[in-house]
Amino acid sequence: MILLRKKPKNVPDEMTFMEHLGELRRRLIIGGLSIFVAVIVAFSLYTFLIHFLVKPLCDVKPKNCHLIALSPLDGLSIRMKISFYCGLILSSPMWTWQIWSFITPGLTKKEKRYAIPIILSAIVFFIFGCVVAFITYPHALGFLSSIGGTEITPSYTADRYINLLLNLMGVFGLTFEFPVILLGLMLVNVITPQQLSRVRKWAIVGVTAAGAILTPSSDPFSMFALAVPLYIFYEGAIIVGRIVKRKKKKSIGEHS
Repeated sequence: MILLRKKPKNVPDEMTFMEHLGELRRRLIIGGLSIFVAVIVAFSLYTFLIHFLVKPLCDVKPKNCHLIALSPLDGLSIRMKISFYCGLILSSPMWTWQIWSFITPGLTKKEKRYAIPIILSAIVFFIFGCVVAFITYPHALGFLSSIGGTEITPSYTADRYINLLLNLMGVFGLTFEFPVILLGLMLVNVITPQQLSRVRKWAIVGVTAAGAILTPSSDPFSMFALAVPLYIFYEGAIIVGRIVKRKKKKSIGEHS
């Protein structure tokens, strides 16, 4: 009789290449279904969403806050685009969790301890960036509508207005991941807080250039709203990095 010995709990199961592909496929299906469901929910909430997105225009021009459709297909394409972007954001906790669940087996306990806060921080900072962009958008519209002079009466097509707003929110959301990336690099010892402190002057130049280059609307309000938080995040990452490093040294000292 052959006795099968149970594998210790602290020994991870090794997966074959095909098993990894199967696991990846399962995670992709679950993540894709979550996005699909969220898109349907956003599609059903379109009336609320379009009123919400047009609000910046109404704040600037309360008497003329209507968008123009130049094609019979504009209404459908705008509804689909808004539904997709909002669905992607609504489902972000689920598909992010699927990514996390797929990479977890390959991480050490120390890496797992840091990974969850980093993922949660990434979601929070992305949403924060979208909110800042939305708050800034009325000021951008006010500047862009007045820069051409009083002889020009601006009328915005729905496609271009929504594209500019969604692009602005996307750029802000992605660039607001900057501190999360810096902290991640410091946790894996690719960079140190001391190195970041030494290149502070270049960081100021870099975030200023990023605000000018990455802002889709190219207005000074959006540039300022992007560059200033990025530099604050830079300084905050240095402070948090030093605190984490100090705790690491203290922990090592207690165990030695």
